[in-house]
Amino acid sequence: MVSNNMNYKSIDKMSSSFYKSILLILCIGASIILTGCSDKKTTEETATEKKETTKTEEAEEGIELTQAQIEAVGIEYGTIELKNLSQVVKASGQLAVPPQKRADVNVLAGGVIRRIVPIEGQQVKKGQVLAVIENTELVTIQENYLTAKNSFSYTAAELQRQKELDEAGAGIKKKLQEAQANYNTERARITTLEAQLKQLGINSGTVSRGSIITRINVYAPISGTVGHILVNTGAYAQPGNSLMEIIDNSQIHADLTVFEKDLFRVRNGQKVTFTLTNQDNREITGRVYGVNKSFENESKGIVVHAIIENANTYRLIPGMYVTALISVGSEQVMAIPVDAVVQSEGKNYIFVVDEENSEAAEKKEKGSEEAEEKEKAEGKEKGEQDEKSVRFKMVEVVTGVSELGYIKITPISELPDKEKIVVKGANYILSKAKGGGEEEE
Repeated sequence: MVSNNMNYKSIDKMSSSFYKSILLILCIGASIILTGCSDKKTTEETATEKKETTKTEEAEEGIELTQAQIEAVGIEYGTIELKNLSQVVKASGQLAVPPQKRADVNVLAGGVIRRIVPIEGQQVKKGQVLAVIENTELVTIQENYLTAKNSFSYTAAELQRQKELDEAGAGIKKKLQEAQANYNTERARITTLEAQLKQLGINSGTVSRGSIITRINVYAPISGTVGHILVNTGAYAQPGNSLMEIIDNSQIHADLTVFEKDLFRVRNGQKVTFTLTNQDNREITGRVYGVNKSFENESKGIVVHAIIENANTYRLIPGMYVTALISVGSEQVMAIPVDAVVQSEGKNYIFVVDEENSEAAEKKEKGSEEAEEKEKAEGKEKGEQDEKSVRFKMVEVVTGVSELGYIKITPISELPDKEKIVVKGANYILSKAKGGGEEEE
């Protein structure tokens, strides 16, 4: 029995060792596979990065084009010139209208709105009827006016009688003084009531003839466009609460924020160029006509007011955000045509003709007789052998202000005088320099 138990234990021990060996082999295999995948992925990423770096380096080293390619694309050359370009101060802000060209329509006496004449967006003229309001208190004011008029007639007659008695020596001075005081009081009351009726738009002469008015008109205080209408027909109009607004955009201007460091350069009369997104980035011109003398809040900015020339020809609305360039003078700078500058990976570049490498390439193309025979053997035509080529070098630049089709540049590295640069067709060269990468993207 003991022998059998020992045999079983030996078998169990062997089985356990066998399973552990198999498990160890599987773990090692999985580790090898995972390591291989990781190495492959790292190798691929490294290759991709190396490929991108190589493309960038090759692009900056330059690209070679044949004369046929240059003529086909229409590449043109020029040189860096010295130009008097305007110095500018960048500013941003909003369009606004003067307070005199914006009005809130209110009523002096409350009442129920019986009619609203215009609709939002409609043009109105100064003095045009905007709404009709009805109020029973209007009857009371007119009643008081008629009562005062009748009472005044009696007071005036009494004063005249006392004056006649006084002149005849039969009057009493005290009664004459009382009659004069009553006359002045009633006259002041009538004047006050007439002023109230006039403010409400009621003709006192009409009331004197016995015509009682229960409805009054609300008139436009200025000419312009009706904005938001804040009430409805049947609502009660409260004095001091706006019924609607009217905006006259004929004198719309821009309120621009200029910071302290640029303030001393800005003055009245300077040209301003605006850019609005809703105008397809079309440039709009104007002039500075006012500069505030106090800072805005804690921004250390000063508001500069600029009038817009021919504002009526554009669809401008107060509140629109604008960016502006204020011309504060001019300076002589290195400039090239705008089309000569290309962008790649967030940087600006120009293409310069590499004269030395172009001559070397031309000599190399001619080659020896052995090279020519080899080219013939490969099936190349004679025209391809004799064709000249030009090499272009990509140079990074920092751009500045642009004006009249020219842009200010500052090369990162020094360039020789009268260096020949590409002024037309630079984007084509860039795509070739990148190996067509940008086009594929």
